[in-house]
Amino acid sequence: MCADTTLTTFVASDGDNVVIQDWPLEPGVRLRGVVILVHGLGEHAGRYDHVARQLNAWGFAVRGYDQCGHGESGGLPGSLPTDTRLLDDLADIVDSTRARMDKHSPLIVLGHSMGGLVAGRFVSLGIRQVDALVMSSPALNPGLSAFQKLLVAVLPKLFPNLRVGNGLNASYISHDPAVVAAYQADKLVHDRISARLARFIATAGPATVALAPQWKVPTLLMYAGEDKLVHPQGSRDFAAAAPAALVTTHCFENLYHEIFNELDAAPVFAALRQWLDERF
Repeated sequence: MCADTTLTTFVASDGDNVVIQDWPLEPGVRLRGVVILVHGLGEHAGRYDHVARQLNAWGFAVRGYDQCGHGESGGLPGSLPTDTRLLDDLADIVDSTRARMDKHSPLIVLGHSMGGLVAGRFVSLGIRQVDALVMSSPALNPGLSAFQKLLVAVLPKLFPNLRVGNGLNASYISHDPAVVAAYQADKLVHDRISARLARFIATAGPATVALAPQWKVPTLLMYAGEDKLVHPQGSRDFAAAAPAALVTTHCFENLYHEIFNELDAAPVFAALRQWLDERF
């Protein structure tokens, strides 16, 4: 069971506010672990309320946050002040979360899409120790054309803060029309991406896959076979290169990008619960 959610903020290194949302357990409920949620491009942590409450029902407290340039956090929509800002913010969240939890409780990071990339890159670089990682449709291969690769190589050097439309087609986030409609009506969702943020996504994905053979953290990788927003090949390449003993992979062949928001998300939640039950 979940108590009422709470909103707090902390000040990032550049002075911007970062908004945090906590989904705590009811008093007296045994805590099995804490999950940090990292959302995707153009969205915000509040869209994961149903995921957080399901994790609560399984005994996990949840903490989400709006990444820089997203949701109610500081920064222009889609902006990225420095190349490492998204990783730095996750490090701050991990530190503040560790400081308030029992040292024996496991800490799990769950990231979706761009958030899955941020979480995966964070773990691959060993920026902070976490006990487990869940990547949902991670943006490990953005599937850029030759022209887009050229733009990503050139624009950040000349105009790093130039923001353009991210090109995301909302109709491909889910087969559920209600999910698509809610996404399109959400005032905290935006379609902006800066040149620097585009470069981060384009370079961090392949760099994370390249480090897959040296993976050291128990990881659940779940991705959509019909994903039209990030290239599923990135997840396939990561799974093929990573140690099978540490990385569990599930491909949901007929689903779109937001696997937790599909018409039949039950198999996705079942796979997540089984993996968590086996480890925690």
